Amino acid sequence: MSIKLFPKYLFVIFLISTTFSINGQSITEARGIIDTLASPAFGGRGYSDGGDKKAASFIANHFKSYSLKSFTDDYFQTVTFNVNVFPDKVKLKINGKKLITGQDYILNPISGSGLGKGRTIWFDSLIFNSEAARRDFMMMDVSKNIIIYESKHYADLIKLPVKYLDHLHEAPALIEIQEKKLTASIASNTMNHPTFEMLKNSNLQVGKKVKFRVDAKLIKNYNSQNIIGYIEGKTKATEYLVITAHYDHLGRMGKKTYFPGANDNASGIAMLLELAKYFSKPENQLDYSICFIAFTGEEIGLLGSKFYVQHPIFPLNQIKTLINLDMVGTGDEGITIVNTTENLEDYDKFVKINSEKNYLPKINKRSNAPNSDHYFFTKNGVKAFFIYTLGGIKAYHDIYDKPDTLPLTKFGGVFNLLKDYISGE
Repeated sequence: MSIKLFPKYLFVIFLISTTFSINGQSITEARGIIDTLASPAFGGRGYSDGGDKKAASFIANHFKSYSLKSFTDDYFQTVTFNVNVFPDKVKLKINGKKLITGQDYILNPISGSGLGKGRTIWFDSLIFNSEAARRDFMMMDVSKNIIIYESKHYADLIKLPVKYLDHLHEAPALIEIQEKKLTASIASNTMNHPTFEMLKNSNLQVGKKVKFRVDAKLIKNYNSQNIIGYIEGKTKATEYLVITAHYDHLGRMGKKTYFPGANDNASGIAMLLELAKYFSKPENQLDYSICFIAFTGEEIGLLGSKFYVQHPIFPLNQIKTLINLDMVGTGDEGITIVNTTENLEDYDKFVKINSEKNYLPKINKRSNAPNSDHYFFTKNGVKAFFIYTLGGIKAYHDIYDKPDTLPLTKFGGVFNLLKDYISGE
């Protein structure tokens, strides 16, 4: 990416590139990758307007520029899934005040379409324990009411008998109150009406007038893609070290609001591409092969990596080690490496490198968890790690995960740690 295309980031890029480096080189290119992937043109790398395909082409073009080999004609492995999207109108007014999507409210990922109005009523939590409250609820005409409930009651809510849930969903819309922050996600199914999420301090009261419109669309059998390239080893071509990162994010919520996903996970893709660039140089070629995989569908439930494990390009037992990168854009407090409590020898290697080179403030270990794309590899016998950085900005699955607030504090340190670890394998 040319810096000239993003003049508003010029000062930020200059400041960071003069402070941090990757193996002696400035990280301006890494910053440019993040700026591009998290830009409005890529629409949050979602599925309502082909943002995933724009991102996939961008990554594949980088693979090609590094002369990475491909197992297919175009680096792509097709992955098909259902996805619920919000491609058009998303509007919410309360007592005549138009609320801002992403800032004042978000949509529940399984929210359906709807156009209507009503007055707010609170869902009575006595229904969980009182037969009288249940009878009163079933006798209530909810067809003109917007029902408000607290997220802390959700687990009890879905345990209610079906007839109560069916009656709840006769309301034209629901509002779920969140305790701490608005954290968006994405789903592969939908319901028959809108559900909005708002913060507890939104001062919602009984009887407020609500007007809304949501255009949701459940896309069935959407064709997305993993992007896969590799560098062939000099002497052990059928042994692979695999570097992975997901490139998808949450896409759009209406035409005007999108989720940039700078840290999650444009940062991981930037790190993957920097490693691909480094090891593609002839002087850095290793004895074994290195495979780079950018996964789709992580935000919907690790669907891209799950599909890959079920349909591997080469046998999984040929993978020496897999390193998954997800949210590596900070690092003030070091990193955590998931799955190292089960692989202490490798953890000790990372710690030894870091103690000698002082790349990072700290390296924490953690047991395995189904929280990113390493998971299904581990479940199928592959030694796989997941690395994420600690400290810095707290933006996560919201509109504030932006390039201009992502510090890349220890991006160069993480790169050098990985470079040294991979080179020593």
